[in-house]
Amino acid sequence: MLDLFDYQNPPDTLRVKVTPKAKSESIKKQTSADGTVLYKIYVTAAPEDGRANEAVIKLLSKVLGVAKSNLTITHGHTSREKTIKINS
Repeated sequence: MLDLFDYQNPPDTLRVKVTPKAKSESIKKQTSADGTVLYKIYVTAAPEDGRANEAVIKLLSKVLGVAKSNLTITHGHTSREKTIKINS
């Protein structure tokens, strides 16, 4: 999963689409024709009481090698499509 992100030029924000209740946790990178990048995140947690959001933050924290406190969901708390800010 480490090759999903450009560590020479890390992004400030990530656009993600979350799939809760997946069989396994993973991240897939999708680049559209106009060059925008969307990360599809699959988590095993159910979308109840914020558990899926917590699982997304935990997975991204692990993959990016940053503390969970450095990741904030800025848009889409109750939506599958979210914007996540990365604080350094």
